Amino acid sequence: MPGAGRRGHPTGMANPVRHHNTAAFHAQAYISFAVALAAMGIGIAYLHVDAWIRAFLALSLLYVVTSSLTLAKVIRDRQEEEQVVTRVDAARLDKLLAEHDPFRVDAP
Repeated sequence: MPGAGRRGHPTGMANPVRHHNTAAFHAQAYISFAVALAAMGIGIAYLHVDAWIRAFLALSLLYVVTSSLTLAKVIRDRQEEEQVVTRVDAARLDKLLAEHDPFRVDAP
């Protein structure tokens, strides 16, 4: 096809590479999270202070965990949204380039 770029794509842009995490990476992340959470929970449970202080620390730990998970989700959602916008913009550009004919003469 004349004018085709890399991989037969009209604009010469290749498809974006999708990065996939391995099962070992997922397992390591889950195990690390569980160990850290358990260590903090055990540490708070065996702390030599009044029960209300342990309860406050446990609630604080819960708040940190939930806010961290929310932050990770927000960051992931923003990255996915930017990828979608980029793909839509690329599709529009591809359409414009495909429709463009540099040799066309508009008759008056």
